[in-house]
Formats: sequence, C-alpha cells, structure tokens
Amino acid sequence: MTAKLPPPGRSAHDSWPSIDVEALRAYRLTRVREQLRACDCAAVVLYDSINLRYATGTSYMPVFGMHVEGRHAFVAADGPVILFDKPHMLHLWPHAPVDEVRPAIAWRSAFAGPNVAGNVKRWAREVYELLTQHGGGNRRLAIDNCQPAAAFALRELGVELIDAQEPMERARAIKSSEEIDCLKLAIAVAETGMARMQRALQPGISENQLWSLLAQTNIEHGGEWLECRLLSSGSRTNPWLQEASDRLIRPGELVAFDTDMIGPFGYCADLSRTFFCGPGSPSAEQRTLYGHAFEQLQHNVALMQPGTSLLEIASRAWPVPAKYREQAYAFIAHGVGMCDEWPNAYQRERLLAQGEGETRLQAGMVMCVESYIGEKGGREGVKLEEQVLVTGSGYENLSSYPFEAALLDAGGAS
Repeated sequence: MTAKLPPPGRSAHDSWPSIDVEALRAYRLTRVREQLRACDCAAVVLYDSINLRYATGTSYMPVFGMHVEGRHAFVAADGPVILFDKPHMLHLWPHAPVDEVRPAIAWRSAFAGPNVAGNVKRWAREVYELLTQHGGGNRRLAIDNCQPAAAFALRELGVELIDAQEPMERARAIKSSEEIDCLKLAIAVAETGMARMQRALQPGISENQLWSLLAQTNIEHGGEWLECRLLSSGSRTNPWLQEASDRLIRPGELVAFDTDMIGPFGYCADLSRTFFCGPGSPSAEQRTLYGHAFEQLQHNVALMQPGTSLLEIASRAWPVPAKYREQAYAFIAHGVGMCDEWPNAYQRERLLAQGEGETRLQAGMVMCVESYIGEKGGREGVKLEEQVLVTGSGYENLSSYPFEAALLDAGGAS
C-alpha cells in the first residue's frame, strides 16, 4: 500500500500548500492564550521545541534544541509574541509569524561560559520588563524547562512562576481541522514507510535495516525524526519496548514495531503493527497472540467516544487474559499531536493511583489506542496500535494500514 502524497517540502517552514498554515498557526496561538487566561497568567516563556513550534509557528533544529536550549519565546496573554534566538541566527527569521525577533541572552552554561550568573540576571530583567509592559499588573508567568538559576532570578524580581507544561498540554489536546490534516498527512507518510518495510521483510535483513526504511521515507516526504527505535523480532518481541538492533531476522518470526514518527509539519504518526516473516505460515501460537491483540484493539478503539471518562474507559476496557496481564501495556490509550500528549488512559490500577479518572474525552482529541499481548517467559509478543480522532458523535480511525490476514486466521484467538 502506497499513499498518495503531495510534493515534498520543507516542513520546518510549514510550506506545503495543502495545509492552511495561517489558520493552523492562528488556532494554536489562540489555544495558548485561552489557557493562559484560564490559569490567570499574564504570559508564558517557552523553551521546549514542541511548545515553541505550537505557539509561534517556527521550528529550527528541534531535536538539538531539546538538549541545548537557546531559542525561546515570550507569548503574552494579551500582547505580542516575541521570538528570541542566538544573535548569529536572526537572519533565519525575516518572515517569522511573530510580532518581534530579538537576540537571546545566553545564560546557559553551554553558551555563557563564566558569565552565567550575570547573564541570567540580564535575561530575567528582560522577561520582567516584558511582563510589566504587557501584563496589566499581573505578575504570574508560566514557563517550561525552567532551570533553578532562572527561577531564582525571576522570583527575586517578584515574578510568580507556574509550570507551563500543564496549560500547554491542555492547549494542544484539542485539534483544529488543519491539525487533523497534518496528522493525516503524517500517517500517510508513515503508512508508506510501513509498506516499504513489509515488502523488504525477508530472512537475513537486520532489524536496523528494516527500521531505516521508515526513517528514510519520513525524511523523503518532509518529515522530521523518530522519537524512538521500537522494532524487534523473534524472541526480542517479548517483553515489549526493546529497540532495534543489528539482529538478523529469521524465517517464521514475528516482527513488531511502533512508528513514533514526527512527520511533516511536526505532527506525529504513532502506529504499531506486527508482521510475519516468511516463508511458511504463522504458527498456532502466533495466531493466538495476534488474535487477542486484534480483539483488544478493536474493543478499545470503540471506547473512544466524546464525553467518556478515563475511568469509564479503564473499567470497560477489553479484559486481558490472566496469563498476559503481567506484561499488559501500561496505556489503554494516550493523546497524540506533535508528539505523545495528554490525556493518558492508563490501565485501571495505575489510573486510580494517578487520580485523573474524571478527565473526559472531547471532540477534537486524537488518541492512540495500544495493544500488547505477550506472556511472561513466552516466545514472542504482538504489538498493535491505531490512531483515532474523537468526533462530536463518535470516533474516526485515522490509520488505515491493513492487518495481516495470515495472522488473523479464524482459529487465532481460541
């Protein structure tokens, strides 16, 4: 199966004409400001690459920026959006969809060297002045990825800090129609890569070689990165969560994977399938595992209804047979957008411990429904996952990659 895709583009600049980029950015900024007002914050300072892109519509070296933080933004609840970047990189933003671009004050040790203490005070003073100018007397500031030195410097100036991650997760949870288009495009790219993987699967190919086809397809079509390397074969499929290796795949084995792919426009395709490596036919044990996983997935997808609480989902979820329960996947489902996101529908015991059971699904949320079936000490396991949009009247399955007929033999789940 090969999806029809628009011409490749530089998604870092959100340049594909098939997406209404102006509407996409305007909606996201509105969502951020709604959440700032809801938590009575005058503004937010963002360093996280994903939050930055969501709020400002700009992206540059996002993975690098996740561990070497230099770019950031100030977003006022009722005021300007100001993007800060290194002085030698300001030429990258002549048409950035923000109100102003300024040189960032380097206060993190990787850039500031011995000047950390002085620079962090200068940085805090700049943030304080913006908050004073645009906050209407409100000194509450949300900030993500805030290191202690920054927090101390802002508090010394009388700024009240809150963690920005919670309001940003709430903002990102409800998708616009343009965001849904971005997610569908990312899924189309992922499913194209999955088809290449399935065609290439034969004895002797390594896990790494097979996994590289997904990464190649993603980059070819304007995608960005893979969040992890979750592909395993044979005995490495049990227990789950082992990453790809140089192991050669043998005939008659299962190969399971989870895409966790950040595709075009920075949106995530999070799908899982398990393939059979021929020649020959799957064993009865393999069909049984696959049949249970498929049944669990279909049952739990149907629970993704608007107004349903996380506790209701956990209570109505497919009952995992006792021998598979110890290795059952931690999530029944989780949110997804620019990455794995809130809300998280955990298995009942963990959900009760988290105390978030009353959170309810809303139209516009996109949920990834997870299944893993593998007995502790068993030979193999099966991983399946679908990406589902919660609508006003039910749900829409955004993923369409076919399941493997040979593993869905009628006697498989007996």
